[in-house]
Order: sequence, then C-alpha cells, then structure tokens
Amino acid sequence: MANIEIGDMTIPTELAILPLRGLVVYPMMWLPLTVGQERSIRLVDEALVELAEKRFIGLFTSKNVEVEEPSPGEIHELGTVAIVHRMLKAPDGTIRLIVQGIERIRVKRYLQEEPYLRAEIEVVPDVEDGSLEQEALMRTAQELFRRLISLVPHMPEELETAAINATDARQLAYLIAASVRMEPQQAQRILELDPVREKLVQLNQFLNKELEVLELGRKIQTQAQDEMTKMQREYFLREQLKAIQKELGEGDEQEAEVQEFEQRINAAGMPEEAEKEARRELDRLRKMPSQAAEYTVIKGFLDWMVNLPWSKTTPDNLDIAHARAVLDEDHYGLEDIKKRILEFLAVRKLRMERKGEAEAEGLPHDYIRREREGVILCFVGPPGTGKTSLGRSIARAMGRKFIRLALGGIRDEAEIRGFRRTYIGSMPGRIIQSLRRAETRNPIFMLDEVDKLGHDFRGDPASALLEVLDPEQNVEFRDHYVDVPFDLSQVFFITTANQLETIPQPLLDRMEIIELSSYTEEEKVKIAQGYLVPRQIRETGLRSGEIQFEEGALRRLISDYTREAGVRNLERGIGSVARKVATKVAEGGDGNPPVTVTADKVPDYLGRPRFLRDVAERVEMPGVATGMAWTPVGGEILFIEATRMLGGKGFTLTGQLGDVMKESAQAALSWVRNRAKDYGIDEGFFAKSDIHLHIPAGAAPKDGPSAGVTMATALVSLLTGRRVRQDVAMTGEITLRGQVLPIGGLKEKVLAASRAGITTVILPERNQKDLDDIPEVVRNKMHFVFAERVEQVVDAALEPAPAAAAEDAGPQAEAIPEPTTEPQPAMEIIA
Repeated sequence: MANIEIGDMTIPTELAILPLRGLVVYPMMWLPLTVGQERSIRLVDEALVELAEKRFIGLFTSKNVEVEEPSPGEIHELGTVAIVHRMLKAPDGTIRLIVQGIERIRVKRYLQEEPYLRAEIEVVPDVEDGSLEQEALMRTAQELFRRLISLVPHMPEELETAAINATDARQLAYLIAASVRMEPQQAQRILELDPVREKLVQLNQFLNKELEVLELGRKIQTQAQDEMTKMQREYFLREQLKAIQKELGEGDEQEAEVQEFEQRINAAGMPEEAEKEARRELDRLRKMPSQAAEYTVIKGFLDWMVNLPWSKTTPDNLDIAHARAVLDEDHYGLEDIKKRILEFLAVRKLRMERKGEAEAEGLPHDYIRREREGVILCFVGPPGTGKTSLGRSIARAMGRKFIRLALGGIRDEAEIRGFRRTYIGSMPGRIIQSLRRAETRNPIFMLDEVDKLGHDFRGDPASALLEVLDPEQNVEFRDHYVDVPFDLSQVFFITTANQLETIPQPLLDRMEIIELSSYTEEEKVKIAQGYLVPRQIRETGLRSGEIQFEEGALRRLISDYTREAGVRNLERGIGSVARKVATKVAEGGDGNPPVTVTADKVPDYLGRPRFLRDVAERVEMPGVATGMAWTPVGGEILFIEATRMLGGKGFTLTGQLGDVMKESAQAALSWVRNRAKDYGIDEGFFAKSDIHLHIPAGAAPKDGPSAGVTMATALVSLLTGRRVRQDVAMTGEITLRGQVLPIGGLKEKVLAASRAGITTVILPERNQKDLDDIPEVVRNKMHFVFAERVEQVVDAALEPAPAAAAEDAGPQAEAIPEPTTEPQPAMEIIA
C-alpha cells in the first residue's frame, strides 16, 4: 500500500471512510465529533485502535442527512483527511473524537462497504494565486467577519482576533467557513471549490447577506425595545400623575370621562336594553387602560349612545287653523296633501285629548298590534311640483324639526343600517346619524328620491328601508353599529319619487301614496304671482316697486318658454328677467323708472320662444294624428305620421318604439285592413303599397299600448285623404275587434294637451270616471269625447271627406317638416 507525503506527515492511500451527517470538516480546523452508529463505532475500533500508529481517517459529508448508513453513492466524492488526536468512550456507548483536518481528498474507488466503508483516495490541494484581487478579498472577508461577530452574541471575540491575524488566504477562508452557520450543501460547495479566491468570493457574498439579515433583525429588536420602553415610561408617568392628582384632590382624566358618561347615561332616558348595553360597555371602559386600541372604540360607541334622542321629543302644534294657514302660505293648491296633514293633526289631537277613554268604554285591547303614532307618506309626481319643499312646510306647520336624506344613488345597505363595530372607522347609518343631529325622536323625516335607490353586491338599501318604513316594526329599529332597538314610531316619514315603477312592491305597500300631478296654466300663474316673483325679487336685490310682471307676461312665459309639469323652469325664466332688470338698476342708480314686464317684452328679455304651438301645422296633411303620452316628468303630446308608397305588403315602424307599441301598430293596421271597405278604401291597398309609420322625437324611447287609436286614425286619414282635426288629440288602446280599452296617466295626458292648445280630447269610455282627477278649470275649457269603438274615434277625429275623395280615396301624405324648437332631453315616453 503506497503512501502520500503531506509536509512531515505520511498518509496512506487507503483510508477508512467515516460519513458525516449535516457537517463538513475543513482542512486546518480542529473539531469534536461524536460517533454513535454501530458501523462507525466498529470503524473507530478497528481502524484506529488496532492501528494505533496510523490515526488517519477520511471524513466525507453524506448527501442525505436522513440516511443513517449511507452507501458510497450517497456520499460526496470530495472530503477531508483528518488525524484523530484524542478518543474517549462515553458511558452511553458512543465515542468522542477530537480531529484535525489535514488536506482535501477525493475518493478514487471504494475498496469495501462492510463492516465499514474503506476507499482508495487521492489528495486534492487548494489553488492559491497570491494576486492582489485575492488580497483584497481577504481584507473584505476579515471586515465582514468582524462585523458579523459584533452582531452575533454567541461568537467569541477570539475568532475576530484569529481572523485578523490570519495571513494565509486558505486558512482565513476555512476559519470563516467553519465559524458561520451554513447549509450543508453550501458548506460542501466551499470545500469543493479549488481556487481559494473563489472560496473568498462565495464567503463574501454569504457574509453580506447574513449581515443584512442580522442588521434588520437588530433594527426590529431596537424598535420593539424602544416601544416597550416608551410604554413603560408612559405607564410610570401616568402612575405618578395619578399619585400627584390624588395628593392634590383632583380626579383622574380617565375616571373623569367614565363619570361623565355615567351621568349622561342616567340623564339620557334610555330603554332598558339600551341602558344595560351602555353600562356594560362603560364597565369595560373603566377597567381598560386608555392606551388600549379598543378604548377609543368603546368611547366612540358610548358617545353615540348618550347623544341619541332616546326620550327627547318636540311638542306638536295641534292648532288645525294654524296648520292650514301655514300650508296655504307656503304652497298653492295641493289640496289632497293638505287635507291629509290636517287629518293627521286632528287624529293626534283627539287621541291626546281622549287618552284613556277607550279602556273606560270597555273597547277590546289589541295585544299583538301596537298603536301606531307615525305617518309614512309617499309623494309621487313630476319634478318641480313642490314635493321636497312641501316637507319643510309640513314641519313648520306642526312645529317639528325637519330632516332631509337624499337616497338617490345609494347602493350600500350599510348606509341605512350602519356598519358593525368590528370594522375600523365604523359608524351608524344615516337614519341614526340624522336623528342625532336633529336631537329629537319625532322629526319630519324626508327620504328624497326613493325611486332612485340602487343595489349591488354590498346589499339592497330598499330592503333595509322595509323595517324603517313599517309602522309595525320600526318601534324596534336596530342599527348595526348601535345594535340596540331605537323607536322610530313617532317619526313622520315622507318619501318622494318621480315614478312608482322602480320602487319595489314590498316597500311600496308600506307607504300611503299621494300623487302630485302637473300644474295647470292657471295654477302656474297663481304660483308665480304669489311665490316665485316675490322670491326672485328678493334674491336679485330688487325692491317690489322696481319690477312688475303682468299676467299676460307670465302666461307667455308658461306657454312659449317653459312647457313643463312643474314650475322650476318658470322660476328660472322669471329670475332671468329679474336679473336683467337688476343690471339696469345697478348701472343707472335709483333714478330708473319701474319696469313693467308685458307679454310683448318677454322676447326682449329671453329671446325667441323655445316652444311653438305647431299642432295645426303638423296635422295639415292627411296621415298625421295627435296623440298623448305619459312620461316620468309629466305628460306630452306626440304626433304619429303615416305615409304610403308603391311596394308590396311592407310595414315600417320608426321612432325608437318598444315592443308593446309595435304590436299596437300591427293591431291598428290589421283593423284598418279589415274595415277598409267601410271607409271606401281599396281592400287590396296593402298588396300594392308599403306603409311607413313614424313617431318623431326619435331620440326618446317610446312604448305602451295607449297610442293604438291614434295609429289607426292616422292610417285611416292617410288612406282616405281626410285630415285629422287640428284641435283634437286622442288616446286609447285598440283591439283587433275595434274596441277601445282604458289607459293610465289620464290626468297628465289631458294637462299636456291643454298646454299644447288642444280643445277636444277623445278618451276611452271606461276612463270617464277619471275626469274627476282633472282640475275643474281644465275640464271647463275642454271638450271630451268618450268612445267605446275605434269607429267612434275616427268619426270624431277626421274632417268630413273632401269632394275629390270619390275620385281618389287614397292620396299620399307628404313628409311634415319639423318646426324649429329647442331639443328636449331624452326620456322614455309611455304612449
């Protein structure tokens, strides 16, 4: 067996191999080892004890630390030859060794595997170049290692001394690699690198990373320590402050807050459940340090609890005459709403005066349903009819506080019910917030634009309003934040809407519906004279004697400039005139003569008329009929135009019509074809003609069945050459048998016809009962024709047949040019 000379040592080429788990031994390093495996103990006994003069052993790291007795393939090829300086057998059967790494070796081939591993080896010396780069790497490694030792408490200072005094790059590399904590694979990588310079590069990268981790940990630890020190310092200062305040006879700030809350809870008049919850949270606040995170949450909750009007009410003014005077002073007309408010006051007055008489008279007591005190009204009508301002007037008449909550666009259910206290920044819903600001539990509470509520993944606010607006349930309304019942039964709820179709039916069922219709011209004149003109005079800074509006000027404003259901645009027109007069007064001083606005002067202030009464122009040719429609912003008139051209069975419908309206047009055409002979129309006209039916204002969607009679009349007019009377408008649903069915929105439609100058209106017979809803002043100046069949509508609407009709029963209608009017906003028209 050959030997290898390393310095003054002679190492045999065949060595016993001791596998190590999770440990790498480097040359020039001293290391204690514990041998416990049976195979390893036998290796030590035979290879070292029997051959006492040869105490060399090969130390190789196992690739898998889980394997106790690795095979040759599970051991790294490169290891370290070491000399065993001391061996000690422990009482537990293990052997303790002190070894010194000598040189790197590689296994050439394994000679035996049993009873222990034995292999032929070769020495693999490290490569040192002695370059300046290696010198620089050494100094960098020494500095990084020094900083690492300063950050790691368990590393002795002697390591720093040894590293600084190391003059050999190989020795420094192995010293650092053996001293720091590395993964076995990374440590083996250091051993396997041949150039010492590469070893130092790898070690420098490792040391930099370790330093970043240790410095960040030191920073975090320092911050935590500083925070703990700060909290301890604050605690000691507070304890000292308590002691000082106690000596001075002053109370603790936290204790003062607790006592204040306790006094306010006693004075709040809370129900039993609410008071119990408030006191429970107060006890938690008393025992909790003020620096705790939840302290602020509990304090905020108690602040809401003690500020809610649990028992605060506003006394009602039950003087009926006073309420009637206030309502009449603030609003003209609106008799239905005024009567309902007076009824509520009268009932409340009698209930207060006759309280207890029911029990004395022996009337049965309802143990399930409680006595309802509040009112839930829903004002429905076009914009500008006074719905919102009416709520303020009701509050003034009753002597109550007024709250307005705009619901338009609200999509989150928590806006109504509030957010639970588990969330950061949570707060009650808008109902509870508004009541806190009002400081009373019986205000007039207006929920504006209830028909414009939205809903999405966060919930449906309309569903949350079901409890708020239910007289049987709102006595125990639970907000998510407060989480105790609050009595809303004494609140006078008023909701407003422009249309009922978008309100969910369960919510609609809980409200008393009061409809506000469009104003007539007479009502608008009275409103302008009594309310709008004086208000605009005040807002523009004029004196009452500096400007006057004649009635004719107001009527022209209404008819030619503001064709609307309400009075908002009318007030804007009056304000525009008043501002121009104010400008002249401001330029000329007080010497200007008073201005009287007449009908002839209105164009001088507002320019050309925006609306034209063009019914006569549009129906001057056969094939055009005037209909009536309902929209969410009031009634409108619409024109249905028909024309005929050569073709074959073509029927075109234009004007952005809905499915229902298209079906009505088909029904009208079928009726006309069926009755063509009765009107002297060629029964085969459809086989050799194309019919085009058009409804202008094509940007506005239109739908509904009530234009059926108008379409039939337009078709008969086209095919007979008889024009539709200029002063006639009509509405009604048509059937294939020629019956005229009733329609809705009659009041708005008739008022729209009146605004357009129509004097005769053809209505379904079964709508005759609805005439009572139309103001008397409109009924008196209009003529109503009630029809059960389409034949009656045609006879009433068409002019007598011209003399030329016998020769040509079907002249074609030419296109009717549109008059120049201001474009109207797009809206859905229900014909």
